[in-house]
Amino acid sequence: MKLWKKLWLLFAVIWVIVAALNVVSILAFGDEVDPRKALWPAFFAVLVPAAAYGLGWVWEKFTK
Repeated sequence: MKLWKKLWLLFAVIWVIVAALNVVSILAFGDEVDPRKALWPAFFAVLVPAAAYGLGWVWEKFTK
């Protein structure tokens, strides 16, 4: 496995864990907050690692 993929995997795991903690804290402690507000961190938990992988893949294709 290439180095950028290993680093992306590490980044993605950390990113998803932090986003999940954010979602859980919004749902658990946000009594006055609408639960739909937790959808944004969940959305970015998927979008940001996917975009980072796409950038890494494009970078690899252009540098070869």
